[in-house]
Parts: sequence; C-alpha cells; structure tokens
Amino acid sequence: MEKTIRLAHGAGGRMMADLIRDLFAPALDNSYLRQMADATQLELDGARLAISTDSFVVRPLFFPGGDIGSLAIHGTVNDLAMGGARPLWLTAGFILEEGLEMEVLQRVVRSMGEAARAAGVVVVAGDTKVVERGHGDGIYINTAGVGVVPEGVEVGPGRARPGDVVLLSGTVGDHGIAVLSRREGLGFETDLQSDSAPLNGLTGALLEAAPHTHCLRDPTRGGLAASLNELATASGVGIEFEEAAVPVRPAVWAACEMLGFDPLTIASEGKLVAFVPPEEAGAALAALRAHPLGREAARVGVVTAEHPGMVLARTHIGGRRVVDMPLGELLPRIC
Repeated sequence: MEKTIRLAHGAGGRMMADLIRDLFAPALDNSYLRQMADATQLELDGARLAISTDSFVVRPLFFPGGDIGSLAIHGTVNDLAMGGARPLWLTAGFILEEGLEMEVLQRVVRSMGEAARAAGVVVVAGDTKVVERGHGDGIYINTAGVGVVPEGVEVGPGRARPGDVVLLSGTVGDHGIAVLSRREGLGFETDLQSDSAPLNGLTGALLEAAPHTHCLRDPTRGGLAASLNELATASGVGIEFEEAAVPVRPAVWAACEMLGFDPLTIASEGKLVAFVPPEEAGAALAALRAHPLGREAARVGVVTAEHPGMVLARTHIGGRRVVDMPLGELLPRIC
C-alpha cells in the first residue's frame, strides 16, 4: 500500500480499487458494502431501496454544458439509476471556502434546484460548513440519494452472463474534454459541451423494453475502460468490443490525439453501458435510440465465458488488444 494519498486514489482506476479493497473494505466490512455497486440495495418492510453517496470537486466550477451544482444532482441520480432504482430523495452537503462570492454560490444552488426538478427528485436535507481561505477550492459538494427498485428489476455488477450484448447509449469522453477545454492554463479550446444529464428516464425506458437487463453502469471516472473492467471482474466474465463501434465525437478524438489520451479512459456524465440478454438487445437498442439522451446509442460488444476478468478490443485495423483498468484518471478534478 502507498505511504501517502495521491490524486489517482480518487480517480476511479486501479489505485482507487486497491484503496477500497485494502483499506476501506476490511475496516467497514458488511454485507451491504460487499455489493460494490454504484448504489447499494437494501430491503425495508418489503420494499427494495437503493442508496448512494458521492462527492464533487470539479474544477472549474462552471464548464461548457454544466456546473458543479447540476453535476452533483446528476451524479447521484445516475448512481441510483444504475442500480435500476427510481431516484426519489437527495441530501446535499456544502463545503464552502471563505471568500467565495455569494453570486457564485447562488448560481450553483439555483442550478442544483433546476437539475433536481428536471430529474424528478427532491433535496430533503442538507448541511453547510465553511473552511478557511485557501483550504476549499471554492465549493465542494456531497450528495446522497435514496430510490426505490421496482419489483422484478435485478440489476447488479456481478450479474453479467456470457452471451449478453453490450450497449452504449452514446458518445464517450464528452464531459472530460469539455471540462479540460475550460480549465485555466491548458490552452485548449473547443465548442464541445459536457454530456452531464440525469439518466433515470433513459434507464426507465431501457428496463421497460428489456426487463431482464443484467448490468448498468455510467462510465464516469476512468471512462468506458474502467466500467467494462469493473463489470468483467465483478461478474467473472470476459468482454469483447469493437473500437470502431464506440461513438466518439471528432472534437474528443482531436483533443485525445493532441494530448496523448485514450478516449476510452475519459469520463462521461450522461451516458450508460448496459449488458442485455441477446433476445432483448434489439428492443433495448431501439428504446435507447428513441429517447433524447440515447439517440446515438450503439451495440458495441458481447460478454464471453473466455478470458474471465479481461476486456479485449478489436482495433480499427482488425487486431485485438487488452484494455486494462486505468491506473488513475488522466484528468483529475473533473467530477
């Protein structure tokens, strides 16, 4: 184990997974945490609930297509939705830095309210703390959420089965590159917008069309590469996909080529990956494409019993390569 915490420990890649496995999991071990999902499911008086929490430290606070306030709502709504839940209630905790302009805080909170209403959730509790100037980077936000899992929905990271079709709801990397484009000092500009959006409506449409969907995951930190590796490991299966089938906007390709990044490792905040039984894949893809947030959805790969725990990509030139879990996020502070 590392002697000190590094940025990569919070980046959604291998170092974060190691930190959870080696430090947090042994100390806090219980049957709920062992689910290791975006949202933990638990039963209460016969109802299945999902609960999740997330913290947001994005820099800059405002970026093309969004801000830290709307992102905080979308992130927790999406974590609940990836468990097949219908998000209902959220809490919000604010860590504010002394000297923050009140107008900035007002913009962020208004944005949160608008995002919550659009997603159909209610912020029911909150907390505010202020830290000394120079210790808070403006605003940090923590949100927690509770939702209800409908009867018959069985979605989880360990439920992938050989033969499942891998669907992707749209282009990858939009959020990470949009934030990067606005970050001070990097000198890269593009009109690309973040894809940050609430996915509960999209998952609802998907599950109605494909009720036996096995896995859902939003490729945030670590991008599509991290999400596929996490699901392959959790389910003990292999995953194969076509690189050419993964939608990537030209601006994202250009930025990644310029900076030496792989689009598969760049975060999205309004996309999902679904593992669907083959007999429901056609209906699932049609349902995704019929929704405003899934118009560019694509069938990108399959689940296989071969090479369990490993993700393979068929390249643009016809070869195959192993897609590893990223060590850490190449673009820190984007969510």
